[in-house]
Amino acid sequence: MLNEIEEFKAYTEKPVYKCNGKRDLSFLGRFSFEMIMKFIGLNRVLTIIARGYMFRNGAPDIDYARRALCAWCSIPDKKTAAPKEEWQFRTDFSDLHGEFPELVDAKGQGWFYRHVHKIERFITKNSDIMSKSTLAKAEPLKKGFDATWRAKVKQYQVSLYSPETKGAWVLRFDDILADALELGPLADKSFSFTDDEKARIKALLPDGLPFEVAETVIAYCVANKPDDSDYVILPISNFDAYFGSTSFSHKWLNLFPDTLLERDKQSFGACRIRLIFVKHS
Repeated sequence: MLNEIEEFKAYTEKPVYKCNGKRDLSFLGRFSFEMIMKFIGLNRVLTIIARGYMFRNGAPDIDYARRALCAWCSIPDKKTAAPKEEWQFRTDFSDLHGEFPELVDAKGQGWFYRHVHKIERFITKNSDIMSKSTLAKAEPLKKGFDATWRAKVKQYQVSLYSPETKGAWVLRFDDILADALELGPLADKSFSFTDDEKARIKALLPDGLPFEVAETVIAYCVANKPDDSDYVILPISNFDAYFGSTSFSHKWLNLFPDTLLERDKQSFGACRIRLIFVKHS
């Protein structure tokens, strides 16, 4: 979560599909089933991708970043699909294969589309080492993902200036690109706490909260605290994917004591965190 460059690679390079047991979900990569099936947490994913391409040659190139997002999100048209009118939103961006071969193939299969279907095939092929809950996910991904993702890709293209009935309360490429422009180039924000700081953190941890989890979350808050606010937005779904377990959102986050982190209870659905722990300068 601190090394944005490595995170970008996880969303754009060829994944490795492997599994060492029923509890091992590493074949999902930097995604969770919730992200894949409910499209939660894709805001950060798309922003990381946009930043990686927007600043590739130094000065920001917003159009280039938008095309990269379209390529990554691409889903092939159905064989029976009627040709799109000029005013209609496209979902098949096979024409971008030459520019972004790593993000979309010649058939219009974008990176995310390919990843999801490789996951469902991997689960089915390795059913003997999958848990029942994991096995139950394969069929919905095989039969229901395409239609839902196609509708999402159309939604992403809604203009920032569309009437409220179309554009309100949805995630759009315009929002992603605006965030990417503000956040700037990707960076490796990794750092280490001193031995004394690690001891201070450990002394405040309750039973059941792993030190590695607490250390990572606190470091993320330190590295991403904006200059004009005491609060940091915590991307919970992305942390679930990072730790490879929903234990973060369902268990560990609620165990953080107020002596380390203070959660804003009136944050309108976002997880806003005020860092209480002070790092030595």
